[in-house]
This record gives sequence, C-alpha cells and structure tokens, in this order.
Amino acid sequence: MSEHRRKASQPQGGGRAAARRDAQQPAGRRSDASRRATTASPSGAHDEDASYGGRAEARRSAQRGGGGGRRRGAGEGRGRGREVSAKKRFIDYPRAGKYGFRRWVPSWKLVSGLCLGFLGLMMGAASIAYALVVPPKPNIDATAQNNVYYWADDTQMVATGGGANRQELDYAQIPKAMRNAVISAENKSFESDQGIDPMGIARAFYNMAKGGDTQGGSTITQQYVKNSMLTQDQTVTRKVKELFITLKVGEQVSKEDVMAGYLNVSYYGRGASGLQAAARAYYGKDADELDESECAFLATLLKGASFYDPAGAQDVISTATPEANKARATKRWGWILDEEVKDGRLSAAKRATFKEFPMPDQPKKGTELGGQTGYLVDLATKNFLANNKSGITEKELARGGYEIHTTFDRKKVNQLEKSVNKVYKAEIDIKARPDKDTHVQFGGASVDTKTGAILATYGGQDATKHYTNNADATGAQVGSTFKPFVLAAAMEYGKRDPEGPAEQSDSERTPVSPKSIYNGDNELKINKYDGTVWQNEEGKEWLQPNDGDHNYGDVTLRYAMQESANSPYVQLGMDVGTDKVKEAAVAAGLRDDDYMANSTVPSFSIGTSSPSAIRMAGAYSTFATSGKQQEPFSVSEVKHKGEVIYRHDTVSKTAFPSAVADNVTDVLKNVVDNGTGSPAQIPGRDVAGKTGTTDGNKSAWFVGYTPQVSTAVSMFRMDDDEKTKDREFLEMYGTGGNTSIHGASFPAQIWHDYMTDAVKGTKVVNFPKPEPIGDTLYGGGASSPSPSPSSPSPSPSESSKEPEKPSPSETTTSPPPEETCSPIDWECKNNQDGGTTSGNDDEGTTDGSSDGGADAGADGGTDSGTTDGTTDGTTEGEENGRGGIWGGG
Repeated sequence: MSEHRRKASQPQGGGRAAARRDAQQPAGRRSDASRRATTASPSGAHDEDASYGGRAEARRSAQRGGGGGRRRGAGEGRGRGREVSAKKRFIDYPRAGKYGFRRWVPSWKLVSGLCLGFLGLMMGAASIAYALVVPPKPNIDATAQNNVYYWADDTQMVATGGGANRQELDYAQIPKAMRNAVISAENKSFESDQGIDPMGIARAFYNMAKGGDTQGGSTITQQYVKNSMLTQDQTVTRKVKELFITLKVGEQVSKEDVMAGYLNVSYYGRGASGLQAAARAYYGKDADELDESECAFLATLLKGASFYDPAGAQDVISTATPEANKARATKRWGWILDEEVKDGRLSAAKRATFKEFPMPDQPKKGTELGGQTGYLVDLATKNFLANNKSGITEKELARGGYEIHTTFDRKKVNQLEKSVNKVYKAEIDIKARPDKDTHVQFGGASVDTKTGAILATYGGQDATKHYTNNADATGAQVGSTFKPFVLAAAMEYGKRDPEGPAEQSDSERTPVSPKSIYNGDNELKINKYDGTVWQNEEGKEWLQPNDGDHNYGDVTLRYAMQESANSPYVQLGMDVGTDKVKEAAVAAGLRDDDYMANSTVPSFSIGTSSPSAIRMAGAYSTFATSGKQQEPFSVSEVKHKGEVIYRHDTVSKTAFPSAVADNVTDVLKNVVDNGTGSPAQIPGRDVAGKTGTTDGNKSAWFVGYTPQVSTAVSMFRMDDDEKTKDREFLEMYGTGGNTSIHGASFPAQIWHDYMTDAVKGTKVVNFPKPEPIGDTLYGGGASSPSPSPSSPSPSPSESSKEPEKPSPSETTTSPPPEETCSPIDWECKNNQDGGTTSGNDDEGTTDGSSDGGADAGADGGTDSGTTDGTTDGTTEGEENGRGGIWGGG
C-alpha cells in the first residue's frame, strides 16, 4: 500500500477519546494508564504529541484551574486537573482559586443556598410548633378574686372586687350594637380574618403616623387570647405565644365564642371586668338595655379606661383629669359611630339622632363600701397604683387576689367621723334652713407627722351616696391657711433688695424675722419688691382689703398672723417673690398641679390655691418636724399569693432649716394661744394651727398640729349632683344659723373634738424652742427709723407705733394685764377693756369695748383679695358673746 494512504499512527496517549476515558477513570488508574502510554511510546515524535493530549483536553485542564496551556505536557495537565478536583468542597468558603479579598466574598450560590436553607428550617420549626400548640382554657388567668384591705393593726377592713364584679354573657345576650361598635373600632376584618390581620396592622401604623384615631393593630382574637389566656408581659416570648395560640384559636374557635369571650374578660375601668359589669357600673342597667350610643362609649373604654372614663383617674395618671378624659371619650365616641356608618353597621339616620354624649353615672360603691370604707379603699388603691414599682396596673389589680395593708387607724377614722356628725346633727338643719343648710360638706385628713402615714380621713357622709372623696382635692380654696408658707419663704429666702434685679441670690436678700413690721392698713396699695405699684395686665392697681375693712396700722408679722390680717402678708409675698412662696409651699408637701393657683398675682399669698386636706395636713407636718418632709401615704404593704410585692419606704427630706420651721410653728402656736385659732386649744398640749376663710364665704378651713399628729378640716357648700356640669361653690352666709362661717367655727370645732380624742393617752410632747432668725425689717410703707426699708431696723420699741416685744418664744401666751398695751397687744386690750376674745380670721375683726366686747366681725370680707378693695357683706355683732368663735376665721 502506498505510503500516503497508510493511516497515521495514533499517539500512544490515546487521542481525544482516550483523554476523555482517562478523565472519567479514578485518579489511580489514570495515573497508571498515563505511565503505560508514556513508556510505550515508540518514538520521540509520538512522545511530543502525547504531551499535548489534544485541544479539548487542554481546555478542560485549564478550566479545572490546572493552568497548563497548550505547551504543557499531557501528563502535567492531567496532574493539575487531578489536584484541583481533589480540593473541591460542598461549601466553597473561603473560596478556592480566589486570592485577596475575593477569597472571602461568598458567591451568590452560597448566599442563596443559605437563605433558602434557613427559610426552610424556620418554616419547618413553625409548622412543628403550630402542630404542638394547645390553646389553654379561657378564664384561668382572667378569673378574678377578691382584694382584701386591712386596717393599720392588720385586722380586715373589707374584701371587695374580683369575681363579685363579673358576670358572663352568652353571645346571644350581647347587644348587636356592642358587637358592631367593637368591630368597627377594633377589628373591621374580624368576621373574615383568621385571627391575624396583616393589613390591619399596616393600617394601624399608617393611621398612627397621620396622628388620627386608629383601630388597634391587634385583632379581637389576639386581644381575647392575651386577656384570657396569657399574661400582660411585654416580652418576645409572650408575643410569639400569642401569635401561635391566636392562629390555633382562629382555626378551632367560632367567631361567636371569640367575641363573647373578648367582651366578657375585657376590663372597662371602675373595677368592672366584662360587659355586664361595665353596663351596671357606668349606666346602672343590664347590657341588653344599652343603646347604640352607650355601646359606642363602652367601646372607647377598651382603648384604656383610665384615659376615657369621664370621672377621671388623675391620682393614677396626672393627665387623666375629668375634663381631659371627657374630651377624649367624646371624640372617640363620635368617631366610632361614624365608623359604624362607613362600615354599614349603623344607618346615617340613626347616627344623626345621637348628638349628645351619653354621660355615664358617677362611680358608685358597693354596700360593703358604705360610710367611710369606700373612700378609704379608693384612696389606698390609688396610692398603691401611683407608687408601686412592680408595674401592676389598675386592670391587674381588679382581677383580685391582693392583700392591701393600709395605714388607716380604725379608731381615729371613727373619731373623725363622729366629730363631723356631731356638727351635722347639732348645727345643720336642712328642714329649717333649706336654702342655707343644703349641700353642706366637710372633708378631713389626719397624718402622722413623723412618718407621713395617713391615719384617718373623712370623705363625705357615705361613699355609696356621695362619690367624691372630700379628703382629696375638691377645688375648695384654703384661704389664710396658706400664709405660713409666705412666712417660711420670707425666713428661708429673704426679702429682695429694692435696688437689685428681680432674680437675686441669697447673698442679695435679707432674711425676715417674724418681728418685722408691716403696714396692716385696709385697702393697702400693693407694690412690687422695688417699690413701684403693682398693676395687672389691664393696668389696674391692687388694693388689698382686710377682713371687716379693719385698719391694723403697723404690726409685726407675728401679730398679723394672729389676727389673720391680709395686707401685710400680700405685701410680704411681693417682697420675697410669689415664686419663692410657691417653692416653699411645694417644699412643704403641696403639689404643683392644677390645684395650685396662679402664682404671678398678689392674692396667691393668701390662699387662692385649692390643695386637698391630705396635702395640707402633710405640709403642716413639715413644720411640726422642724423642717423634715415626708410624703403622705396610705398603703404600707401589699401581698399577692403570699409574696410581698410592695412595701412603703419612708423617705425624709429637708424642706426647711429647723430654725425656719420652728419659728413658723411658734407663730402658729401663738395663733391658737392668743388669736383666731383659740377654739382649737387642747388643755395640757402644745397646739399650732391656722384658720382660713375665703372670698364670698364659700369655704372655711382649720389646719393644725401637735408634735405627733397633723390634721386638716375643710367645710364648703356644693351641689351633690356630681353629674352637673360646672358645679359652683355656694355661699355659707346663714349656714348653721350663723351670720357667716369661718375657720374658727365649725372646722375648728371638729378639729378640736377629733384631736382631743386622737392624742388622748399619748405622751405629752412640746414644740422645740425656736432660735432667733432674720432681721427686723419694715415693709408695705410701715414707719421705719431707717431711711432704707430693706436694711436692718431698730427693735420695735424704737417705733412710735410698736412698743418693744419679747422674742417669739416668749410671746406664745397672752400678755399679763399689767403690761402696757399697744395696737398689736390684742389679748391685752380685750382683757383690760372687758371685751371678749374673738377669733377673727378672714372675715371678722375684734373690737373690744367696755360694754362686753360684742364682736363686730364683718361677714363680707375677702381672703383672696380684690382689685377694687370692696367687700360683699355687712357688719353684724353677735348678741350672745360668741364672736370669738363664730364671728372670725
């Protein structure tokens, strides 16, 4: 055969087909085959061809990362391919064949695979968890128990609340109007969703961002699960449980049962758990008697009863005032009705008939809470909720099971109530004086001066009939009982330099002594601290009247407090700064809240504020303890399931230096010994106190203390119809058969009767002797031998109108008759003239005379002051000589 037709010899390496077969064989066999082929090569040319192994083999070798190129031998290329193949991993990370930072950047395949794997794992876990979830039985945690309240001696006061205020309703018993209101307000997709509504959650966030009224993000099913099957903890674990249980409940429980369960376990405020209890608490009717408007209001309470109950919850939440709550409730009530119209659940014509907000009844107490018990329970509950640090809410407390140990002394509570009832029975006659004696109310509170524990309160005649606790803030102004805070501020901060700026440091001020001399004239023109005339925004001057239009002349601050002269203390407040007066009142224990009056006007210093009896008793306790202030409290300990979850910790802070507090006490002791507070004297006991009566004779107070107990008593007239809008205080002219009512009359009588029993059997303790304080200054235009009214002045003996007076500690008793009397020697003048000592405070004045000293106290004076210096009443004398009790403060 010719040479050119002879088939070319194949390389011993086997060509392309052999290379493919070799690549498919295990590494060991490929290696052997390669060696055999190389050994069997018949010529050098063939060996050279075999080293290439074909183009396809070279490309594959390069793709395996073997490098190699066409110029490398076949054995080398295959060897490199085998090396790369051996390094491959299931998870290529760090990445092979990459260098630098690229080695650590995961590939998209790796990332996608991990994400898909994680998602699958989570779905599997969720599926298993859902399959294993067994919804707990409803009402296990929602079943309420009684709360037990105890007296201070740990004997039981009352068991109330809990299961006694819950009544289950079947679905058919729930008004359709209530179901519609709740669905429109809380969960529009309730009838079609599976328990979870993602769109509802998104819609809630969107509406919240716009700032409008919203549906809640949680569905009705979720809320039912949370309220009846889980705790209220805001934890991730609880949220996850809620999600799975809700899905299972949505699958296994009918919508009717979910709706009934939700409305039966929800909390509506006022201790009412469930719709039936809420209907009784707010409207005094059964649930099936509620109309669409009332149902819409009850639906608002599900958003938070403390913020939507028109009765308010200010003791729990400072912003939850009755006015603010009513405004919030009215707005949401209208919104719910409008949403029902949009959802086709209420006709527009029916909606148009609901124009007035369905004002609910005032909170009522059960029969077991009659008398003072209801007030005490209410006060203790609010005190605990406001101070506990364990996060227990009103809703959780209403479920019951708590033991609440109070500070209330049963004997003292009964004594205070007995003292008030004595006045009611002996002096108040509604049949004889229907226009004068109706709506007469008293309030009172007694506090342990050392600890701040509230020992007793008087809230009204019966907590089941009169619902407002009169021991709490009622709006009754305190009048001249506010003056001790002015005196404390003057001694603590000092009188400002008339030539200095309005804001002055302590070094620029001069501390004021109680012996300082101030002008006590009637209709005194009040000046600013710098001597310029004070004017209001309309440019009107302030002419401060005294009670009975009495001109006292230049008097000491001590005597002005004794007689309750207004003009000296109004001017003193301006000299010191009414802002400093306010600071002193707050430091003593009053709250800077809605009941603190405008402190930018002169009358602030004479009691236009209206703090509670509890707060006033607590603030005066600060003077009794030489300046140590303790916050009043009524709960000492709370237990739940045998475990102590709250214990009161008494914290004492220094409100005033002891010299300031002790001098205030000494001045107030003189008020009781020689002045308007004389009806409060307790033989053998040191007593300090102050009377107060306000503009128009609309309220009267006596606040006083011994070293151990501080007590405040208030009296006022106000309509008992607590649903009446804008109730006003009524005048007390003629009440109890008296021309007018003063702090020295019924309030001081009640204080005396109660405190006499309260301190009986206790150790006799005297007030500390005060140390001298401050300089004797002259103010309000009082005559001064010094050209500078702000500089220290000579003693009163150098004044033509004020003879020398002994130190404060020496004037706590009446001066003997043989002493020379002066314009401020009130008791001395009356004794020598044959007059009767008459305690005038805010509305009366003493005019002792040789014919027996009939009281000429005017009935129409003011305590808070007026800009025109006028009074409302006429001067009448008491024929029976009781002017010292009835004609003054």
